[in-house]
Amino acid sequence: MTRAQGTESRVALVRRARKINRLLAELYPDAHCELDFESPLQLIVAVILSAQCTDVRVNQVTPALFARYKTAEDYASAERIELEELIRSTGFFRNKAASILGLGRELCDRFGGEVPGRIEDLVSLPGVGRKTANVVLGNAFDVPGLTVDTHFGRLVRRFGWTELEDPVKVEHAIGELFPRSEWTLLSHRLIFHGRRICHSRRPACGACPLASLCPSFGTGEMDPVKAEALLKPASAREAAALAQVRKQQAAEAKTRVTTQRRAKVEVEVTQP
Repeated sequence: MTRAQGTESRVALVRRARKINRLLAELYPDAHCELDFESPLQLIVAVILSAQCTDVRVNQVTPALFARYKTAEDYASAERIELEELIRSTGFFRNKAASILGLGRELCDRFGGEVPGRIEDLVSLPGVGRKTANVVLGNAFDVPGLTVDTHFGRLVRRFGWTELEDPVKVEHAIGELFPRSEWTLLSHRLIFHGRRICHSRRPACGACPLASLCPSFGTGEMDPVKAEALLKPASAREAAALAQVRKQQAAEAKTRVTTQRRAKVEVEVTQP
């Protein structure tokens, strides 16, 4: 068990998890799906392309792809060689092309060319697992879902929210800690934090505003200056939000120290 799980009651775990979520909301007020899309069909294709590929790269590929293929029927009848060439730079392009062609056919044959809005239907489509289905439901249909990708899984284990590795079990375990209405944004916030601060190989522990709530604090770079250099805010607003939260935490810490010193002095004065 993690240090947090070994010493926390269930109630304390829920409170700490929700406090982390509130801090993440302050850090990432613009947390969102970083794949560019304008329809459920575009999103599901983009998520398929994002496997083993960065969102940045996918967003470089999809403008031409979406201009060429606008409907499920277009994908169903696409020339495989042409489709592969358009998505080649995303990696594993042959497998991804096969999934997208199959997706187009299945959508036409079973769902009238439309992306369905139920997880049971989505996971029956080629190239679509629960992670992809939850991304589509949460961001295209406003149906709450948890996106258990590598960032999500890494962070919830570092935070001591669960020790589970299986994505489906992780999804259910974390879902029990938060109101369903928070699931989609929680996913985005965790993914943002994983990309910007809590990196896989070298998390910026010494500059992380969640340090006091994290049982894995010390896993990464502890030197504040070196940790600061590891931060990767994606916008000026994110950088400002991070600076504001850290400034507020520093002020609160200073207040606590001052209060403790005063209390100590008062005790010393009153002692005979």
